Amino acid sequence: MNPEFKPAQDFATSVNITFEDITLLERAFTHRSYVNENRGQKIKHNERLEFLGDAVLELVITEYLFAKYPNKPEGELTAVRSALVNTISISDAATQLQMNDYLRLSRGEAKDTGRARQYILANTFESVIGAIYLDQGYATARVFIGNALFQKTDEIVEKKLWQDPKSGFQEAAQEHVGITPSYKTLKAEGPDHDKEFTVGVYLKDELVAQGVGKSKQEAQQEAAQAAWEKKGW
Repeated sequence: MNPEFKPAQDFATSVNITFEDITLLERAFTHRSYVNENRGQKIKHNERLEFLGDAVLELVITEYLFAKYPNKPEGELTAVRSALVNTISISDAATQLQMNDYLRLSRGEAKDTGRARQYILANTFESVIGAIYLDQGYATARVFIGNALFQKTDEIVEKKLWQDPKSGFQEAAQEHVGITPSYKTLKAEGPDHDKEFTVGVYLKDELVAQGVGKSKQEAQQEAAQAAWEKKGW
């Protein structure tokens, strides 16, 4: 057993889920970089599980918000859902569940503990949901998601954290320092059909925070959210 990460079975035990096929959970913790570095092991990475888990996560959160707020309009429910399932929120949930300890990463990726790790953790959280859904069904996946995320909802609504992060950060920056934030694409990686963008948000020459996303717009929103939290406005 590789001492660099804990066995997936330990995670299953920690969240009180008994898997029929533990290899699904092992795959959920396996990043593409680990597969590339260990080609002889015939292991699979977690991207298909992430694709599935993302859909299950969105459905569970949508269903929950629909029932919890019977009088809120569709637009506000959509915004609250986005705040609940954005990279920062679900990577924080993954951290609380100590998913870092189970990640199978290449040696290079394992050294990165910044925004890139946050993005990997968010994707892993979705992959684990996909694995739970396949192995144990929707009800168990819903309980897992509920335990990790539902309690965040009241704070998001009370503090209006569901507001568009770019708009919110711009408003706060103009109020506190009289500066309109600007955004710059720092990196674009991957093939055309699966690009990953890293965007920085600046106050004049100060790089306040970075965001990562599948589009420049998504990366800008993530950067704005991170900057908002960093400044504590």
